[in-house]
Amino acid sequence: MAKAGGKGVNLKDKLDGNELDLSLSDLNEVPVKELAALPKATILDLSCNNLTSLPSDFCSLTHLVKLDLSKNQLQQLPSDFGRLVNLQHLDLLNNRLAMLPVSFAQLKNLKWLDLKDNPLDPSLAKVAGDCLDEKQCKQAAIRVLQHMKAIQSEQDRERQRRLQAEREMEKKREAEQRAREAQERELRRREKAEEKERRRREYDALRAARQEMETQTKKESSEIPKLSSVSHPSQLPRHRRSWFQALLKLLLLIFLCALSTVAVCRVTELQRQSLCISVNALYEDVVTALKSHKIVQNVLHQNSQQ
Repeated sequence: MAKAGGKGVNLKDKLDGNELDLSLSDLNEVPVKELAALPKATILDLSCNNLTSLPSDFCSLTHLVKLDLSKNQLQQLPSDFGRLVNLQHLDLLNNRLAMLPVSFAQLKNLKWLDLKDNPLDPSLAKVAGDCLDEKQCKQAAIRVLQHMKAIQSEQDRERQRRLQAEREMEKKREAEQRAREAQERELRRREKAEEKERRRREYDALRAARQEMETQTKKESSEIPKLSSVSHPSQLPRHRRSWFQALLKLLLLIFLCALSTVAVCRVTELQRQSLCISVNALYEDVVTALKSHKIVQNVLHQNSQQ
C-alpha cells in the first residue's frame, strides 16, 4: 500500500519478465516519488481515477513505455510531457483535453494513441481521427506526431522571427542612440563655436570703440589748443593762464570719462537700459555741438571779453 494525496492508493503490480506492470486506483494525485523509485515499472495504469492534472515532475518518469490515463478529468498535460521519450503506448480516452503540449512532438517512439471522447480542437480532432482498432490507433499516433511536429516547427520559426525582429530592433535602437549622441556632440560643438565667435565680436567691438574714443580724444585735444591760441593766451595774466589750463584739463578729464561711459552704453548689452539710452542721446548731441564748434566759440568769446 502506498500513500498519495491523503488517500489510500491501491497499487497492484505484476512482474512481466524484467518489466513491472503497475495499476493504481482511488487517486486524486499521482505518487510520483513512489513511482520514480520503481524504474522497472514501465507499464503504468492510472485509468478510472479523479485526476484533473498531472504534476510537472510526472515527466521525470522517463522509464514509462505504456501509460493509461483514460477516464479521468485531465484538462491539459504538462508542458514538458515530451520528456517521456520512451513512451510507445498512450491512452487518453475520455478526458477533457482540448489541445496537446507542443513538446508532444518529441515522443518519437509513440506508436499507439487514443484521443477519443475529448473536447479536442477541431484541427487536432480531424488529425487524430478514430481509434476503434489497433490500426486506427497506430495511424492516430503517426498523424498526431506529424501534426505536433508541424506546430513545433512553426512555433520555432515564429520564435526565430521574433528573435530576429528583436535583434533588428535592438540594432535600430543602438543606431538611433548613436545618431542622437552624434547630434548632441555636433550641437555642443556648434554652441561652443558660436559662443567663441560671440565673444570675439564683443572683443572686437570693444576694441574698436576704444580706438574710436582715443582717436576722437586726440582729435579734440589737437583742435582745442589751436583754437585757444587765437585768443593769445600768452598775453593773458599768468594766474588766468593757469586757471584756463586747469579748466581745460578738467574738461578733458570729464570728456574722457564721458566717452568711456558712452562706449560702455553703445557696445555692451547695457545699451537697452534707461540710463544708457539717455547717455547715448547726450553723446549724439555733444558730438553735433563739437562739430559745429559752438562750445569752442563760446569759450573764445568769453576769453575775448575778459
